[in-house]
Amino acid sequence: MSVAGLFSKPPHAVHFTRLHQYNPYQRMLSYTLRRLFPLLFLGLAVSVEAQVSMAAQLAETIMKQYQDSLVVKKYINHLMQDNLLLEGATTSDIEKANQRPANWNYEIGVVLTGFDRLWRTTGDPRYLQYTRRIIDHFIDAQGNIRTYAMGEFNLDNIPPGRQLISLYYTFRDKKYLLAAQKLKYQLDWQPRTREGGYWHKLKYPYQMWLDGLYMAAPFRCEYLLLTDKQDEWDDVAKQFIWMANGARDAQTGLMYHGFDESRVQPWSDPKTGHSPEFWSRAMGWYMVGLVDVLELFPKDHPQQPALLRIFNELSTAIVRYQDPKSGTWWQVTDKAAQPGNYLESSGSSMFVAALLKGVRLGFLPNSFLPAAKRGYEGILQEFVSRDSSGVYHLNRAVSGAGLGGEPYRDGSYTYYVSEPKRDDDLKAIGPFMQAAIEYELLDIQVVGQGKTILLDRYFNNEYRDGKRFHYTWEDQFDSGFSWLGGIARDHGAHLASLDSAPSAAALQQAKAYIIVDPDHLKDNPTPNYIRSEDVAVIASWVKNGGTLLLMTNDTTNAELLHSNRLAQAFGISFTNNNLNFVKNDNFPEGNVFPLPGNPVFEAGAKAYVKELVSLKIGKGVQPVARIGKEVVMATAPYGKGKVFVIGDPWLYNEYVNGRKLPGDYQNYTLAVQLVRWLLK
Repeated sequence: MSVAGLFSKPPHAVHFTRLHQYNPYQRMLSYTLRRLFPLLFLGLAVSVEAQVSMAAQLAETIMKQYQDSLVVKKYINHLMQDNLLLEGATTSDIEKANQRPANWNYEIGVVLTGFDRLWRTTGDPRYLQYTRRIIDHFIDAQGNIRTYAMGEFNLDNIPPGRQLISLYYTFRDKKYLLAAQKLKYQLDWQPRTREGGYWHKLKYPYQMWLDGLYMAAPFRCEYLLLTDKQDEWDDVAKQFIWMANGARDAQTGLMYHGFDESRVQPWSDPKTGHSPEFWSRAMGWYMVGLVDVLELFPKDHPQQPALLRIFNELSTAIVRYQDPKSGTWWQVTDKAAQPGNYLESSGSSMFVAALLKGVRLGFLPNSFLPAAKRGYEGILQEFVSRDSSGVYHLNRAVSGAGLGGEPYRDGSYTYYVSEPKRDDDLKAIGPFMQAAIEYELLDIQVVGQGKTILLDRYFNNEYRDGKRFHYTWEDQFDSGFSWLGGIARDHGAHLASLDSAPSAAALQQAKAYIIVDPDHLKDNPTPNYIRSEDVAVIASWVKNGGTLLLMTNDTTNAELLHSNRLAQAFGISFTNNNLNFVKNDNFPEGNVFPLPGNPVFEAGAKAYVKELVSLKIGKGVQPVARIGKEVVMATAPYGKGKVFVIGDPWLYNEYVNGRKLPGDYQNYTLAVQLVRWLLK
């Protein structure tokens, strides 16, 4: 049953499974989409509920099909090369040949990157647990990677390294770091063209493929950030620049699949070295790799403008070749409707994911949005179906394509349109999940658009091993605020940090200002205490419309004397009464329930906050949560602004990302609601 076919019934009569209880965007999205885009509900194949849940629906499809491990199906030509398949083989023969143990492969990395993004936009730990289970099939305690052969120097083996880094941040298990180091070591010794570009594989000498930029660069950037290495960013950029120089067609703006610097391969043009055709998925790899790199790339690096220019030029060309009827893209990009050519799901999904993310992060102008939206809606109509069991599928992805090898792939038009197609292909579902999430985020971006959340790093100025520690946007370990920052960014807000004492000029551009756990002598031998002049500046800013979030800590870990100077300006005081001491992860001892009718959180939520101090509140201050008779969260209006106060930093990564807390705690959802309140 196609999704388009569902509209034989009125949209409201169609049942769609909602994302899940962790999705905090559902209600707001439904209202916003219906208010802003009423025509959407007349012409699209799916309702809001289906759009919001589509990434989760395809994740469910993968988890049903691959419950214990992700067995990547080999391309037919690889099966023949390995003498596992003969010419003229039937579909049954192909399936039988693919019954083999799971192997370390880029397709695992591609689909699990979709799972990682879904985890981060829902807080649902099932996606984290699934990722860990799949990756743990391959990694032993010493970081050795089962089935991985470094000596192949195959860039296709690098993408699952992104999951290794994510899991290391989350679990601090050194085996993930050791495994990631092995992949980075491969890149350090990867053979290169004379110019310096990575060979795609050792067996493909002097060849750069568009695919390789996705395979290697995002992992490399994440590794550089993890290890704080600053001397490789120029080379990261040049990989994209060299590829573009070798593959870009001046007339169309599109990029050929690969180029051979040696001009030896029969598929390479003897003058230019590039392959003969434009393959959509190859350019999709390059685009999603480039936008992921731009997200991580230093904004002040001299090569960033070159990367932005390439991304904009290629995006412009891709939109020019969008199929006007379906909104999707053809397998061979520039040869629409020619014999054998077809609309293809993986390249279309990659283009949409890259375009939407590029607009969201400001790398592309908003003028690209109509094409990106049309592309996503076209994917739903053209490629998504639901079977009789209610399971969703993504159809018509080319199983694979390459250049050279044995049997030889000549890169011709006939070759690209003759490669077999596959449904529920991992290379299509992973990018589609990302496209669906980006589409979902479009309308909540208005919440924070043009607004900045400023995080103090002056009063909280703690260091460990020479690096900032505790409650920073950049810290992706348990102690950081990267998850809270990610929620804010998903809502369209800009993040910034303030490393100096607050001033009127510094606060002027901020919608919200967060002060968390100001230092005391145990944290910092020379703490920057909150002074009377700081209180005056902050109070004046709040009075004129700013929003202050003040979070301290329990008396053992906080300096409350000077923090009280600030809190008392708004009718609130931190007491010396410590509550919610939790022993041995006895989580109920950390229960906090927001009060009905409070202005920040929805009623009925269950929070986990351990070891916090209670508050004393004055007239005009509204309690948000109590433990017994003790107020532990409060908010107060002040002039045109408002203040939220709590005696604990409670929304750091450890208690937001779902790794540690039992499923009935809603810290992630409460973090979303708090961010919305800050940005209102």
